Formats: sequence, C-alpha cells, structure tokens
Amino acid sequence: MKKISYNEALSQIVREDPRYDEHAYLFIREALDHTIQTLDKPVEGPGRHVTGRELLEGIRQYALQEFGPMAHRVLAHWGVHTCEDIGEMVFNLVNKGILGKTENDSKKDFAGGYDFNDAFVTPFLPANREDNATRSTPMKGR
Repeated sequence: MKKISYNEALSQIVREDPRYDEHAYLFIREALDHTIQTLDKPVEGPGRHVTGRELLEGIRQYALQEFGPMAHRVLAHWGVHTCEDIGEMVFNLVNKGILGKTENDSKKDFAGGYDFNDAFVTPFLPANREDNATRSTPMKGR
C-alpha cells in the first residue's frame, strides 16, 4: 500500500470527520513539536514518545503563547472545545499513520484534562476581578 502524504492524510481526515477544522490539526502538530522541545525529548526513538497528558499541557502552553487571550476563541472556531476533542483529533492522526502511539495510549488519556475556560480564559482575567466588582458599586447618598 502506498503511503500518503501528510497533506493528503489531513484532507482525508477532515472529509471523514468534519467536526474539526484543518487548522486545528496543523496546530496540534505544531504543539506536539513544541511539547517535544519543551520536554527535551530525543529527536528519534522510543524516548521521543509524548503521553496524552504531556501533550495536553504542551497544547495549553503553546495555545497561550501563540494566541494569547484569543486562544479559547480560536480553538472554539476550529471546533475544539474540550480535551476530549484533542484526543479525537490525535487519534484521527494516529489512524492515518501521521502520529504513532504505544499500546498503552488511549483516547481516555485526554478525558478530563482541563477545563478550557480555566486554561485559556482565566489566565487573562484581572487578578483582583472580584475585589473590583465589589468596589464598583455606586455610592449611596450622592
């Protein structure tokens, strides 16, 4: 069987599973590279393997770095709303031979990783948001 190119595989994935935008898959691939570098993984071999949890954290960091306060909105625009969505995309890439996996890897590794609001919105909220809300009440008697 002829091995297909990354672009051909990606086109097939998006046709077969249109829940996620092609850009989301490209981002996942970039975030994986970022994660490997951040964790100082070897360039090749079994030591290069990234777990689902490591990838989730790498994706969180990379999204914040690349998109800042727009990270949540960008991911949502691409159809990515939860860590489970990331797992679905990763395994779509695995099934096309773009990414590898070990026998211990599973979509379940991505379940309940983090709340997207906590991961991508909260870091950009003012630290004293609650304090400001109580102080901004109008003064009585004026």
